[in-house]
Amino acid sequence: MKRTAGILLPITSLPSQYGVGCFSKSAYNFVDWLAKAGQTFWQILPLGPTGYGDSPYQSFSTFAGNPYFISLKALISEGVLTAEECDGADFGNQADAVSYDKLYDARYALLRKAFARSHITENADYRNFVAKNDWWLSDYALFRAVKDQLGGVSWDHWPEDIRLRRKDAMENYRRRLGDEITFQQYLQFKFFEQWHALKTYANAKGIRFIGDIPIYVAMDSADTWAHPELFQLDMDHIPVAVAGCPPDGFSAAGQLWGNPLYRWDYHRDTGYEWWISRLDYCFRLYDTVRIDHFRGFDEYYSIPRRAASAAEGHWEKGPGLSLFACLKKRLGHREVIAEDLGYVTDSVRNLVRDTGFPGMKVLEFAFDSRDSGSATDYLPHNYPENSVAYTGTHDNETIAGWFSSITDKERQIARDYLCDHFTPENRLHKSFISLVMRSNARICVIPIQDYMGLDNRCRINQPSTVGKNWRWRLKKEDLTEELSEEILAVTKRYGRMR
Repeated sequence: MKRTAGILLPITSLPSQYGVGCFSKSAYNFVDWLAKAGQTFWQILPLGPTGYGDSPYQSFSTFAGNPYFISLKALISEGVLTAEECDGADFGNQADAVSYDKLYDARYALLRKAFARSHITENADYRNFVAKNDWWLSDYALFRAVKDQLGGVSWDHWPEDIRLRRKDAMENYRRRLGDEITFQQYLQFKFFEQWHALKTYANAKGIRFIGDIPIYVAMDSADTWAHPELFQLDMDHIPVAVAGCPPDGFSAAGQLWGNPLYRWDYHRDTGYEWWISRLDYCFRLYDTVRIDHFRGFDEYYSIPRRAASAAEGHWEKGPGLSLFACLKKRLGHREVIAEDLGYVTDSVRNLVRDTGFPGMKVLEFAFDSRDSGSATDYLPHNYPENSVAYTGTHDNETIAGWFSSITDKERQIARDYLCDHFTPENRLHKSFISLVMRSNARICVIPIQDYMGLDNRCRINQPSTVGKNWRWRLKKEDLTEELSEEILAVTKRYGRMR
């Protein structure tokens, strides 16, 4: 089986002129840079529209795309915006961080101008897009239109008639908010038009996308509002229990995510129709799909709705292999990565093995002196071929930040494993990358920050915190020829050329 390598970089973290990484020329330049570096994969984070906290894992829709990623430069080229309008907008003054508060105001003001000038309803491609995607787009566009009309509050606080989707209310809001609904559909049309252009370009260059989908959908999402039958909700469409995870290495108190849990009996009785539609859609967007929190298909952590903390939760059985048997029968073989991190039991390991999907191995977990048992699974000499190896993920510290934050004992264990007690700490990230790259894992994905030796100021996410995550960005000058050549050399050295 061919050995390959890739780089993890969220779209938001691309360098760009207007406040956030997007599908602009910088994305195409990064594809070219990856190709020169001998990479096969560009792994990204979920592409859905984000709300409070800006987490791509808490999206307003599992099907829609984030309007932040629409290239304003492309809209200038179309003649629906001017360079002066975009240059005059306030996106914040940090080239290396996203200012989400300013981004929201500035981007949407410009996108509304573009929409007003687009005459989009006369566009045949737009009309075809709306018709083809009506099965999710109609509910999503109405959801966003109503949400904006009501000041952005979560749908479970809407007036009862529209919260419960009564027929008269649905018709009334569709009639009153027609222009706003069309605006939301326009944003989705432009998002997917630009995304497919980028993906086509990348694939032609030999670069494949690893897309990322959360196992759960957000409570405040079009999916939960439009399809309450899919979830553990009461008669008033309020969750009976919510998702999270127990205390672990990321959080001593556990994590209370608040996502609604699935009614797996309903999904099973319908032949997992919604899940098959969701995954089929994802496989049309990405070349490989990483499913976050895969262990939830074996057992999921259920926390009572009014619980004070995640520690009050308990485990329930998930659908197990039956979901993936249906998926294979309906869609055939598809490339999936199972995010099997966290509290992993034998039954989780068995499920990953039985699906045939590669699991994940994260080097930073290998030297935890508190848990020498499971830590050995993450030592590179133990990685099976059917796995995807990482120095760290978007939820981890950077490899340089991690090494500086662990205990002296753990640093000693890591250096002993490397047989390296001499390399200066500011160059040790290269040794850790080589360790992962020469492992037996078929795919190796390295966060770009680790190749650059950056510290925890450049971390993407710190679980169980809000207000400081998903903000880090590259600067244009960071993607140097020298760095590309260095990555190419290590990729060649360990037989991972595309």
